[in-house]
Amino acid sequence: MTILVTGGDGYIGWPTALRIADRTDQRVVSVDDCGRRRWVEEVGGQSAVPVADPNERVAAARDRLGVSNLSFVEGDLTEKSFVDELLRVHEPKTIVHTAAQPSAPYSQINGERANYTQHNNLQSTRNLLWGLEENGLTDTHFIETTTTGVYGAPEFPIPEGGATMENGGERDEVPFPAMAGSWYHLTKSHDAANMRLAHKQFGIPISDVRTAIVYGTETEETRDSDRLKTRFDFDYYFGTVVHRFCAQAAADYPLTVYGKGEQRKPFASLEDTVEGLARLALGDADDRPEDFVVYNQVTRAISIVEIAETIDEVASEFDFDTSVEHFENPREENETHKMEIENDRYMSLIGEQRQSFEDGIRDVLQALSRHTDRIESHEDRFVPDVIRDETESVPAQSD
Repeated sequence: MTILVTGGDGYIGWPTALRIADRTDQRVVSVDDCGRRRWVEEVGGQSAVPVADPNERVAAARDRLGVSNLSFVEGDLTEKSFVDELLRVHEPKTIVHTAAQPSAPYSQINGERANYTQHNNLQSTRNLLWGLEENGLTDTHFIETTTTGVYGAPEFPIPEGGATMENGGERDEVPFPAMAGSWYHLTKSHDAANMRLAHKQFGIPISDVRTAIVYGTETEETRDSDRLKTRFDFDYYFGTVVHRFCAQAAADYPLTVYGKGEQRKPFASLEDTVEGLARLALGDADDRPEDFVVYNQVTRAISIVEIAETIDEVASEFDFDTSVEHFENPREENETHKMEIENDRYMSLIGEQRQSFEDGIRDVLQALSRHTDRIESHEDRFVPDVIRDETESVPAQSD
């Protein structure tokens, strides 16, 4: 049997493929068109941690971990003919679909990037779902990483999937309404709706894994060799708030909290994220869902100011000279929003949180301490104007 991991050259996709392959004798096929590398270069960024090319990573998995069942295929999932051939040749019993253009700010740059993001993300998912139907593979477990961003920021606790709606005295559970705040996040709202329809029409068992803001540099497997590392982006467009703060600390800049920074966001470490996807992919046949199941891939909600203060505290262990500073918020947002999000189903899946936020930050700063030159050479990508005292506007920041 074969497990297919799309986006296998990406930040989450690569360590997920590696973990799955390390835990099973099944064939694991990683597929990607290496778009993330092009997009980051396009906006003037680079990974702080050097990353090997996909085939070198696969060779390192064999040499360092004894993983011989992992292979890489380069291809574009928006091309239906490629997807059909991929499915016919490998006949996967499980697909872990992590491939996407994942940056909200990138999707907001202009109409061209918005169109590209929507076409790339939606077309890839539709091709896979219809490919399963048209190639007689509707018993394949389809696992997709969508995003908690589909929920928006409601004032009530966010359910793990559907919502109960009442009208005229009647009650029913309905899909949570799409409240996405970017052209990227809206692609995942559409994907969720398309997956629900594919389950209804084709009977495909589907796990919609709504991934929180992921931080970290290492998993159990990637620690073994520099050739196994996953990427670490820290620019405005592809770096999350945690990664940008860590880059600021490594470059001895203050950590820039906009406004009060008391709003809470959902987070999960890379280790906890990879573990959940691997467990879903490797579950026993009896544990495979027959329905459309939603997981909120979150371990905890953390406020922006708590993130900054934690990074500042851990940075002192590495002799980084940094501090937390508050600046006027250039964005319109609720600086005190206390997000609550249910995650019982996901925590039941992974058993318990495998890495604390503090330990995740130590991992990151340990890695960045080896590559401060790569960070400092791209400081214009993560140091905002409030520090650089430039007149150009501050780009929108991704979460």
